[in-house]
Amino acid sequence: MKFRRQSNDNVEINLAPLIDVVFLLLIFFMVTTTFTRETRLGVVLPEASGQPRVEVADHVEVVIGAGGEYLVNGEQLLRHDEATLRSVLLPLARAGTDRPLVITADASSPHQAVVRVMDVAGQLGFVNITITTQAPSGG
Repeated sequence: MKFRRQSNDNVEINLAPLIDVVFLLLIFFMVTTTFTRETRLGVVLPEASGQPRVEVADHVEVVIGAGGEYLVNGEQLLRHDEATLRSVLLPLARAGTDRPLVITADASSPHQAVVRVMDVAGQLGFVNITITTQAPSGG
């Protein structure tokens, strides 16, 4: 019986197609990647400067506490919503919208509460809205 001799071929893995596939994947990921640039606004908050304004006797004052509670001309509102604020400011607006409306907010009061007062006052027709500021401490 004659057995056939097995040929001892040199088995090699051709790396060229593998490198081609890797380069194609690299190109695919480079093309499909979105390069987003994060942009941020640099906000410099204003500080008060100058002399305090002379107090006007006939004005509407809205004080906003740290928890978002409202005091209108010294009277605290029961609820902290827009409807209650509107119902209190409406008679004052009917008396005259040319009177100054002064908004005094605590430093830790929510920003939404200040915006709500400005929005309601603008809708009721107040034209002279002032936000009080505190002079910077120190030199």
